[in-house]
Amino acid sequence: MIRDSLSSSIMRLGVLALGVTLSACSTVVVPSREENINRGPPAAPESRPAAPSTPNRPGAYYQDDGPPDQVPAGLIDTPDAIPKVEPYLRGPSKPYTVMDQTFVPITDSRPFVQRGSGSWYGRKYHGRKTASGEPYDMFAMTAAHPILPIPSYARVTNIRNRKQVIVRINDRGPFLASRIIDLSYVAALKLDILRGGSAELEVERLLPDEIARLQAARQANSGAAIIQPKAEDPISAVLSASPAADPATQAMAPAFYLQLGAYSEESNARSMHEKLVAAWPGHLPPPIIVQQGSWYRIHSGPFTSRGLATDAARDLQRIAQIQTTIVQR
Repeated sequence: MIRDSLSSSIMRLGVLALGVTLSACSTVVVPSREENINRGPPAAPESRPAAPSTPNRPGAYYQDDGPPDQVPAGLIDTPDAIPKVEPYLRGPSKPYTVMDQTFVPITDSRPFVQRGSGSWYGRKYHGRKTASGEPYDMFAMTAAHPILPIPSYARVTNIRNRKQVIVRINDRGPFLASRIIDLSYVAALKLDILRGGSAELEVERLLPDEIARLQAARQANSGAAIIQPKAEDPISAVLSASPAADPATQAMAPAFYLQLGAYSEESNARSMHEKLVAAWPGHLPPPIIVQQGSWYRIHSGPFTSRGLATDAARDLQRIAQIQTTIVQR
């Protein structure tokens, strides 16, 4: 009995020591989860998030994360994510435990509205796999949430300035008690929360009926049109009178494209187009302005594979120092 009691005490001490060791780690390994599921610092002993030094000063970020070295032109005009009803992924729909917290993802169509502090993540995770399996793109309108379905869509509002964005939920996190959502760099930029690193936000899930209304409104205002240059003025543009019959519009068939900017004002798109043309490498498809609804996007393409589009993006960066984003249409 004494030996059994002694053995039991030793085992309890061993488990306690193991728990202390695990709690000191900066990364929690969760079965069937991606490498970056535990983004950000662990909770402090008082169960409050460990704040970065001088958090109210520009340039103070968690660990070694932060903004990109170069911000693409026109990033502030990046359009919102386009909501659609998608099947939920099986893996990210399972309950999981991180930092002694168990999260049960939503898998039905219940309404969901949440208010609290939201943050963002940037270059440290750019290109890494998200919980959805997709690479994280800090220049795409995405976000991470602990329990919203993957994939799903949410409207995020900055309580202070009332700015709103629509993002696609494709990742898990944050796991700090005081944070409710992690936004991509560009979503945080559009909400004007980059400077402070976080802000009070409202997160509202978009349900299928609202997504259907948004789709109907978009279709009513649809008709992507290539803005054609006039012969006498290569930069000036006019809209195609019949987009569906225009050969240039048909070039926007499903494929990969380089997106060099998205603008709500046609004049801004023209101005950027002119600058791009002046430095454009001759072996790549020239940039064109495409109007989709109320947005004017600058595209180059099409490319038949993501690999070819990636090669073109690297050439642009190497030859002309032009950064771009790869999109699929």
